Amino acid sequence: MKTPLAILMVLAFAFAWAGESPSLSRPAAVVKGEVLEVKDVESYTYLRLKTKDGEIWAAVGKAPVKKGAEVTIENAMVMSNFESKSLKQTFQTIIFGNLAGTAGSAPGATGMDLATAHSGTAKVVDAGDIHVAKATGANARTVADIVTKSAELKDKPVVVHAKVVKFNSGIMGKNWLHVRDGTGSAADNTNDLLVTTMAPAKVGDVVTVKGVVHTDRDFGSGYAYKVLIEDAALQQ
Repeated sequence: MKTPLAILMVLAFAFAWAGESPSLSRPAAVVKGEVLEVKDVESYTYLRLKTKDGEIWAAVGKAPVKKGAEVTIENAMVMSNFESKSLKQTFQTIIFGNLAGTAGSAPGATGMDLATAHSGTAKVVDAGDIHVAKATGANARTVADIVTKSAELKDKPVVVHAKVVKFNSGIMGKNWLHVRDGTGSAADNTNDLLVTTMAPAKVGDVVTVKGVVHTDRDFGSGYAYKVLIEDAALQQ
């Protein structure tokens, strides 16, 4: 007789093939297993696990996990037919979640967050020739100003006029967007600025962002940033 976890995994896989997009479903709250294989990418660690229900792959925020270790995955979500852009590999079934006992288990970060961020579905999609006029006023800055002068601007209010080139909604209770105004360089990542906000937006919008600069922020689950504007207000 199959366990509830095994049944859910089979159902998730079956439903994924019923449509054109991969699907997520929630298995048991916690998945435990022995690490048989480890694959690290920039912000994530992929683990092949031996569980009581058989072998399965899991993805967590990057962590120093060794082969043979016993691990526990919390807030687990199953994704079927998942393509990893970093590994150039498609997993028929994979679990996304937080590795217990690490920063990745921070409240509010879920397997859905990891899957959304790492699948590549919200990559920069508008990276063409961008030229947006600088905002006006005492706190007006360009994207390059904020990135290159982040130490000077830390905890200070800024206003930046820029174009939304990437958008993720509802991750850890916020909307996450990347904006560019044509300043800075892609070579050293000074042309792109991360903003978190409760306001709606879409790729292609030209917005005025008002918020406070924060630096060296680590939200867990692979969400670590050298500079960003948090809890911003947007005007279009």
